[in-house]
Amino acid sequence: MNRVYKEGDKKLRYGFIGAGGIASAHMKELALRKDVEMVAMADPNTEAMANYASKFGIPNSFTDWREMLSKVKLDAVSICTPNKLHAECAIGALEAGCDVLCEKPLAGSAEEGQAMIDAAEKLGRKLVIGFQYRFSPKTQFLRKAADNGQFGKILYVSVKALRRRGIPNWGVFGRKELQGGGPLIDIGVHVLEMAHYTMGSPTPISACADMFTYLGNKPSDTIESNWKGWDYKTYNVEDLAVGRIRFDNGAVIHVESSFAAHIEKNEWNFQLMGEKGGATWDPAKIFRDEDGHMVDKNPGWLAEDKLFNRKMNNFVDHILYDEPTLAPGRDGLAVQKMIDAMYRSAAKNGVEVKI
Repeated sequence: MNRVYKEGDKKLRYGFIGAGGIASAHMKELALRKDVEMVAMADPNTEAMANYASKFGIPNSFTDWREMLSKVKLDAVSICTPNKLHAECAIGALEAGCDVLCEKPLAGSAEEGQAMIDAAEKLGRKLVIGFQYRFSPKTQFLRKAADNGQFGKILYVSVKALRRRGIPNWGVFGRKELQGGGPLIDIGVHVLEMAHYTMGSPTPISACADMFTYLGNKPSDTIESNWKGWDYKTYNVEDLAVGRIRFDNGAVIHVESSFAAHIEKNEWNFQLMGEKGGATWDPAKIFRDEDGHMVDKNPGWLAEDKLFNRKMNNFVDHILYDEPTLAPGRDGLAVQKMIDAMYRSAAKNGVEVKI
């Protein structure tokens, strides 16, 4: 919804817990809005905060997020920390009277995610999960087609979030104790959630998975790549995860996710197959039988993705103007349960586990 900001209208007093790269993506979009005032951030990295203070004019910086919440009155907070810290920081922000946008995944575990949702409901605050890919026009095109019955009963979905050589050489993405896992929880979560959303969010009932580590725990400088120099000595997550999730409606999702795999090229896509039709996300295309022929249908035009812009605007409009959110916290919990189950299965040599 397009709104005209007038001087004197309420501004959303905004803060950030975590000042890494994701926080900067939030700040960039919020800086475009006249009804948002970015007033505080917290991170142990004072150099990063000094950079953002200069770039975005954020006046208050703290090395302890608890101190920030106690000293600065905030309306909303973005949680942009390592996954293991999401629950503690989000619950603290909710208890301080803030509405919360939490980056993916929701938490370090489904139990922690449930505690976040319980706290938001108890305190009457809003909790939103940072699933920007459901804001993609391609995702919305396919979701509307599913809602209109173009696929009939969806039977099978193939999810792929694969990098040939893309182990992050920054942050803590290779440390399971802080992130909870590797590519599955970092990038696989995005394609898994938008596929699950497109299906209409059926209830997962079981999962199985296998995971392999064979490159990330070795020195990176021997092979030329864009992201050389990761910390292989602390790397204890998977390079490749493959698995399957079953749902209460009989549908099945197959997942492939990698930081480093011997493949021709990176893949970021999902394909679904139903009784009446199927589709791919990229390119956004529908496959059906019509008038006695097999027909491929694609939209004549789709808007630019602008994923973070759409995500941040939706959150602000949800808080300030009570617009519906496209990514409620409960959707993050459903995906968290699937990911947790896949990691539990892999720890048991691929045995199927209940969700």
